[in-house]
Amino acid sequence: MNAMRDIHIDKVTVNIGVGEAGERLVKAQKVLDKVTGQKSVQTMSKHVNRDLGIRVGMPLGCKVTLRGEKAEDFLRKALAIREQRVYEYSFDKEGNMSFGISDYTDFEGMKYDPEIGIFGMDVSVVLRRKGGRISTRALLKRKAPACHRIARDEGIQYMKDNYEVEVVE
Repeated sequence: MNAMRDIHIDKVTVNIGVGEAGERLVKAQKVLDKVTGQKSVQTMSKHVNRDLGIRVGMPLGCKVTLRGEKAEDFLRKALAIREQRVYEYSFDKEGNMSFGISDYTDFEGMKYDPEIGIFGMDVSVVLRRKGGRISTRALLKRKAPACHRIARDEGIQYMKDNYEVEVVE
């Protein structure tokens, strides 16, 4: 088998959208820091919405990007919370996967804190093949050929084989 055809996890992004700046955002960042073991960053708005009072550059949420072994460990914990079950519509056409976790207290070792409250989070998994960097590098950026891209069925099969995920229709 060709080593360049092997699929691996490029990154896992964990996101909490709060919708407002202030105390709730600080609490959400604390939750992400506890759950992932990494420092979170704020996500800023890119558009104006006068009805909701949102301006450009206003902090609306927080996220953490995990790579390597930390990403794989976190993904195993998150899938265990979901009982190794993911819906088929969670996969996009490039084989990437996203799913939600309704409460941070479902993670092992996390206890409910009345000061923080309840926060759910979104988990996004990006799959890639070796050599996929050509589409993101700074110099000589190129599109990955169609035969090197990951299809939806390949992403589903990878998750079934490596993480014992049951894909529900």
